[in-house]
Amino acid sequence: MLPQWIIEKKRDGQALSVDEIRSFFEGYGSGAIPDYQAAAMAMAIYFRGMTFDEIAALTDVMMKSGDLLDTSRLKQPTVDKHSTGGIGDKVSLILAPLVACRGVAVPMISGRGLGITGGTLDKIESIPGYRTDLQPDEFLRVIEACGCSIIGQTARLAPVDKKLYALRDVTATVPSIPLITASIMSKKLAENTQALVLDVKWGSGAFMKTLDEARNLARTMVEVGDRMGRRMAAVLTDMNQPLGRTVGNAVEVEESIRALRGEGAQDLMEVTLVLGALMLVLTGRAESEAAARRELEGALRSGEALARFRRMVELHGGDPRVVDDPRRLPAAATALPVPAPAAGVIEAADADGIGRACAILGAGRARVEDRVDHAVGLRDLRKVGERVGKGDPLAVVLARNEADARRAAERIVASVRIGDGQGIVDRPLIVERVLGKG
Repeated sequence: MLPQWIIEKKRDGQALSVDEIRSFFEGYGSGAIPDYQAAAMAMAIYFRGMTFDEIAALTDVMMKSGDLLDTSRLKQPTVDKHSTGGIGDKVSLILAPLVACRGVAVPMISGRGLGITGGTLDKIESIPGYRTDLQPDEFLRVIEACGCSIIGQTARLAPVDKKLYALRDVTATVPSIPLITASIMSKKLAENTQALVLDVKWGSGAFMKTLDEARNLARTMVEVGDRMGRRMAAVLTDMNQPLGRTVGNAVEVEESIRALRGEGAQDLMEVTLVLGALMLVLTGRAESEAAARRELEGALRSGEALARFRRMVELHGGDPRVVDDPRRLPAAATALPVPAPAAGVIEAADADGIGRACAILGAGRARVEDRVDHAVGLRDLRKVGERVGKGDPLAVVLARNEADARRAAERIVASVRIGDGQGIVDRPLIVERVLGKG
């Protein structure tokens, strides 16, 4: 069948067969189908959508277009977690070593930040010497030694997805649930873990701005994972204010270390423990979420989770001394408190605006090839519901210079609403769970 016939079929709202999807996207990956036809197909999918069968077939083609991780040598059950991204989301740094304490292997292939959302790789690369470019055999050896490893995506991981995403980015077809699902799931399923837990965020600091959009994405990804033989669960979480009390790179590593010591912010720990409990239940290491949570809390109290993190850092070539002395992490030249313009209660701390303040500082990137500044960011963020006096710090800006710090401070003041407390919108942090058939 000619590529234009397949495009025509999708344009007219018909479901494509597995063979048609495989023929078209394998052809695009090989170069036999040009960008202009792939762009037409992406736009047809954007407007016409795809069935679950179609999305699963597209995910499978993308996943099999590159390397698949062979986890068969790992003796423990395998599970990973994926977040759709947010502001201050350092959960993976805490979650991987924490879950590994309970006899589960966590092979975590993570990404970099783009725009205002941070990336796990950018955060963990703040640790001097930490390598995220391990080869598959090195990756598996680290997991065998300490139960977890966090590395970056290789060029051979779902290359068709990488090619198609670049095309979607310049053809206004990024916000398509079928294409988003296939993009995320093809990379995560290439890890070959037995189970996958998804943190699907909604709100001003998330990719999905509305709860309905996030719910649709969560249900679609869980369904596709089910169809591809994985045990799946998703959690919808609020991202209308930053998670935890820091935003940046090195500063989020420092907060993660405090969390592993049992000193984490309440919202950060709640999301971490809910996701971790589901990971243990899906892998059969716990009979219930409540039992799993008790196990995880015990690993925090005993110091075992912190020891796993230290060991993982060491095995990756990083300086394990940062765990005991975070002053070894990159430090900014300027630290500027942001005074509250009035006394009252924090009624809103807009995650989007605060993320943009960090972008001003250089903590994020506008383009994939941009470098991030690991030292800059925000710490001691005030949370919604907290009372402040006039002049009390809303946050401390960590910057390269005074000018950047003042520009970021202005953005933070504009992003925080202070009132009498009556204007607080009551939103649950954990909105709901979407559970797979397994």
